[in-house]
Amino acid sequence: MNILILGATGFIGSVVAARLVADGHAVTGLGRNPTRARLKQPAINWRRADLSRITKPEDWDEILKDQHAVVNCAGALQDGLSDDLAATQAEAMLALYTAAKRSRPLIVQISARTAGAAGDLPFLVTKRRADKALAASGLPCLILRPALVLGRNAHGGSSLLRALAALPLALPLVYAESQIETLSVDDVAEAVSRAVAGGLRGDIDLAADEVLTLADLVSLHRQWLGLPPARVFSLAPWLAKPVTWLADIAGLLGWRSPLRSTAMTVMSEGIRSAKGESGIVATSAAAMLSANPSGVQDLWFARLYLLKPLVISGLSAFWLLSGLIPLLALEKTSAHFLPFMPEAAATALTLATCLIDAALGAAVLVRPLARRALLGMLAVSFAYLTGASLLEPTLWLDPLGPLVKVLPSILLTLTALAILDER
Repeated sequence: MNILILGATGFIGSVVAARLVADGHAVTGLGRNPTRARLKQPAINWRRADLSRITKPEDWDEILKDQHAVVNCAGALQDGLSDDLAATQAEAMLALYTAAKRSRPLIVQISARTAGAAGDLPFLVTKRRADKALAASGLPCLILRPALVLGRNAHGGSSLLRALAALPLALPLVYAESQIETLSVDDVAEAVSRAVAGGLRGDIDLAADEVLTLADLVSLHRQWLGLPPARVFSLAPWLAKPVTWLADIAGLLGWRSPLRSTAMTVMSEGIRSAKGESGIVATSAAAMLSANPSGVQDLWFARLYLLKPLVISGLSAFWLLSGLIPLLALEKTSAHFLPFMPEAAATALTLATCLIDAALGAAVLVRPLARRALLGMLAVSFAYLTGASLLEPTLWLDPLGPLVKVLPSILLTLTALAILDER
């Protein structure tokens, strides 16, 4: 069969795509940036598309041509600079269903439990709207509602579990006693495979036959990472509000933190399902982790995950202050250039370098600009070092180390570039 996968570059979508290729299907993967995915999974026909921009039925005509099934693995947690929930999770899907009525492919929708305290959040409102429209469309379909999905790789909530598990000495948790059901990402791929084969239809919740608390799940991941047991401290929810507020601000700048308010609201009531009969025996968290032993790279990832926002914000503060502080005493700062150029030129050069520093410090906070800002920081840092070494080499011996201090900044910038990718 010819199968189109929406969100094929994501955590769930990439595994589903690999499974369907292994089943012998011709798979087309749709993603916003499939360049790296094309290298990793060359057996898939990759197409670039942004769901938030294909919200009319006619936008789907060419995409759906000759497709026998469509699997929607795309989604977003919260509105932000990089995500539009209404467009991606509702409007694009309704347009897809309308266009699909001409050829009637099977539609598999990877959704979520949309009831409960978090049901009024845009994340679940848009999911519910798409689910209802699909169920009423008359198209052959499966709406699959997995619990918390775990896998060999990690993204979003599963990444946060690993990061919390790697904290030193103790595990401070909010909603430590919240009840959570899990399953393996391979279980989701199995369900999709059965649906494509004609054996699964309807609206199905999928989860392993066990319920863990958040504290249990984090401790299980800590054991998987090979770390000694640590005491769990249950924190009051209000203590997490400053972090959640900062995570929401970061979301507006394009960073998809699992600590945003939507995720915290969902976690406040736990992640439970209303399991029905699907014929699939979902994998427990312990069994999934046991089947995929961790390596040192997993420990590195877990320890770096919560450091990443600190590294980015630290670099931003460093460059912003480097650009703004000299402006408070522009004449004094520009005096360093007077032995080499006229006063007007010295003032202009000082002002230009200050503005460049401040611009880079601001740009690195915006996710779509972050990589270019980090590369700019490296280029400017090497330019400063080269220029200062040629014009005033004695600065290397200055007790305050104005040039020596640039070297740790360069190393921190290289670290940020190394861990910038999200998937």
